[in-house]
Parts: sequence; structure tokens; C-alpha cells
Amino acid sequence: MKIRQIRNATMLLNYGNMTFLIDPFLGAKGVYPPFPNTSNQVNNPTVDLPIPVEEIVQADAVIVTHLHPDHFDAAAIEALSKDMIVIAQSDVDADAIRKEGFHNVQVLNRISRIGDVSLNQTSGKHGVGEIGQLMGEVSGIVFKHPDEKTLYISGDTIWCDDVEEAIGLHRPEVIIVNGGSAQFLQGAPITMGKEDIYRTYTEAPQSTIIVSHMEAVNHCLLTRQELISFIEEKGLTANIFVPADGESIVL
Repeated sequence: MKIRQIRNATMLLNYGNMTFLIDPFLGAKGVYPPFPNTSNQVNNPTVDLPIPVEEIVQADAVIVTHLHPDHFDAAAIEALSKDMIVIAQSDVDADAIRKEGFHNVQVLNRISRIGDVSLNQTSGKHGVGEIGQLMGEVSGIVFKHPDEKTLYISGDTIWCDDVEEAIGLHRPEVIIVNGGSAQFLQGAPITMGKEDIYRTYTEAPQSTIIVSHMEAVNHCLLTRQELISFIEEKGLTANIFVPADGESIVL
């Protein structure tokens, strides 16, 4: 497989002779207002795309783990072909995507295979308490193919029982987690921070862990350098990778 980090949670995944575009967030730098109730009030996205949009949208299918605007934005809606296969986490999300003009929208729990790649939906918790409830439903996905390592993309979740269960059930050899430690002025983080990422490693020490969702939206406060320093202190540079935007990892 080849995983190319684009920006935020947006990735291009070559897997089982197919190309998947994950969570397309394609707006130009600074085109959207900052997420409210956060300490770092700068416009989103906070960085440019590393490659042209026209290259990013060359995929066989799009997977939208949830409909927060940093995972499926107005620019993606405009750039993507309306005939593109789009896979949503639920009927509610699928209906919302269809209303944007997309004709080939599938629901993850009912499309178990695309090509020779099998897809398995997982769940997560996008925070705890009242904020977690406000963030709503989120999903991850497990990819399997006879000639590929099993890949688990956790989606926008903190470390929780759902992630532990997915690891135990599917035994992924590669795990992509959404880091950044996104946070509002009140409450705990709503994406993984350093300790959550380390806990993922301790539950899956034989897996390669890749950290996405870094340094692209205003409420993600954990920097790549801080996380890389933490990984180095733990002696885990051979296990946990933090790709730069535009960087590819082949496994």
C-alpha cells in the first residue's frame, strides 16, 4: 500500500489496486473562518495543499468518515465528479451528500467490498461528555485485501473502547490515527494527543502507526515537532511515523 498524507485527515490511499481519497478537505489556505471557542483564532485551513486539487481528486472512490467541514468541505464538493463513488458512514450522511449532487453514494455498513478490497466500519468517540455528544457520530474503517497488510484508519476519535475493540477484532498491521489533540476552550481534546497515540502503540506494538490530522486547522494544538520529540523520547521512531503534508509512506 501507499499512503500519501495530503493535509489534515485528507489522504490518498493506494490499496489493492485501487485509489481511495479519504476525507477531502480541499479549500485554499485561510478560506474558512476559525472553529469558534478556541484559543488559536486563525482562519482555516492554516496551511496550503501540497499538490494541486486536480491531482488529489484522481481516485476510484472517496470515503467520508463524517461530515465535519474539515473532512468534506465546499471545495471538495465542487472539485469532485458528481459520478464519483462516495462512501459515507450512515444513511443521514449519505442523504446529505446526495443533496450536494452526488449520484453514486454508498453507505459504509452496506458496502462490504469495492473491487477486491473489503471494508469494515468501526466506531469511535469524538471527545467525551457534552462536547463529545455535540461532535456527533464518527467512524473509522478497516481495509483488507489478500495481497495487502490489514489497514485500520481510526477516524476522528480519542483513545477509547471502540478503538481497542477494533484493534482486537481486526489485528491491523498498519494503523492511521488522527492526532493534533484538537481542543476547544472547554473540555478535553476531541482527537488523539500524545498519550492516546502512545496507548494505541501499546495495544498494537507490532503495528506501524501513522499520525495524520496535524497542523492544518486552528484548534489542533499538538505540533508535529512536539509529537516527534515525544516519540523519540519513547524510543519509538521505528514504530510511529508523522508524515509531512505531501509525504508518502509505502508499506
